[in-house]
Amino acid sequence: MTVLNEHTHEPDSDDGEFGHIDETVLRRIADAWPRRATIRTDLDRIAEPEEYDESLPDYPERLLPFAQHPLFLAATPEQRQKVLTMAWLVYNERVIAAEEYVANPTFAMIMHGAFPGAEGVHLKRAVQQTHVDEVWHTYMHMVAMQRTREIRAVTGEPRYPHTVTYRRLLEADAKVSEQWERDLLKLVWTTVSEISVNAYLELLSRDESVQPLHTLVPRLHARDESAHSSVMVEVAKALYVHLNEEQRRAFTENLPKALHAFVAQDFEVWPGILEHAGIERAAEIVADCRAQAGNGLLVRDFSGVRRIVREMELEDRVDFDFGTD
Repeated sequence: MTVLNEHTHEPDSDDGEFGHIDETVLRRIADAWPRRATIRTDLDRIAEPEEYDESLPDYPERLLPFAQHPLFLAATPEQRQKVLTMAWLVYNERVIAAEEYVANPTFAMIMHGAFPGAEGVHLKRAVQQTHVDEVWHTYMHMVAMQRTREIRAVTGEPRYPHTVTYRRLLEADAKVSEQWERDLLKLVWTTVSEISVNAYLELLSRDESVQPLHTLVPRLHARDESAHSSVMVEVAKALYVHLNEEQRRAFTENLPKALHAFVAQDFEVWPGILEHAGIERAAEIVADCRAQAGNGLLVRDFSGVRRIVREMELEDRVDFDFGTD
């Protein structure tokens, strides 16, 4: 693997503002991991999940971009239930893709020295623990999906496209030619994912209208991610100081792209789901919703990326409208 080292510089004297790492935070998080991590504290709750109430939906109907579309409302209750079941499965697929295709490869790169600046023992402990957590999260979501498929007797599903977050990473990757650019894209996408994923998980983690298991898994996942967010902020600080100006520019220019990719409503997945449920004019339903102003976001909480931009003092470099507090 081509690493960034050959393109980096030694930190200049005025780089400290970017590279000040809070070792106390990293050490505290790493030391608390044996007591905090859900893989250690909640394994039984996943192995023996809560009762499944077949009368409850698998996913909140309000989160569907076409929830109020007349053609969807005209569908039978059975068809709409199928849509909600597949929406829950897709929700999990999006989480797993973020872990397996984006975060975990990046954590492995950090541990293997692809990015200079990650040599500190507490940083490496925290990153490796985070990597372990993410593999466990994939397992949690996989178990939840399998239980849903068994209870709902799901025998066939449409072919889901890659998630919108991962598709846009692939699109960005295809536009660059240098290995360091590809590595940096993965780092940026992972940074955004790790500090923003709780906003995605909280779409369901407190929703009492759906299956208890479907709130439990996001809630347990979110508990770990609260620590991961702090870890990733410190990791980004540690690595950014070792980037040269071209790499810093690439990092800051791609932060908004990664955030847009993370919060976007994934319109590509819905036609296949609606058709599979037997709902007619699926493409028309999705096209109508796509054209509706303000319907393009699934997640509307940008506070994670706003935090890292502030802490790294990158407000003048990152072009994104975070709105008001």
